[in-house]
Amino acid sequence: MTKELPDNIQKDLEKACDLHQRATSDYAKCVEFNKLTSDLLARLEDVGNYRLADRMMTILIDCNPKDGSSCDKASITGERVKKFCKS
Repeated sequence: MTKELPDNIQKDLEKACDLHQRATSDYAKCVEFNKLTSDLLARLEDVGNYRLADRMMTILIDCNPKDGSSCDKASITGERVKKFCKS
């Protein structure tokens, strides 16, 4: 991702990348992913990494956990998460 980020943010970004794979079929994981990425967005802005914050916002735009139903945008969000994790 980027080496200039604090270790705790870097670890949580890696966790979010891993978490989305499991979140698509598990509502609790989906909510956890959404909360983690929302928190990461704020933390990325706090450290001045607006490029990654913008990318995180793009992921969050389509991430809307719904209890009792599958994620209708899991594939779109999944592709964005994969691209995010590769950078």
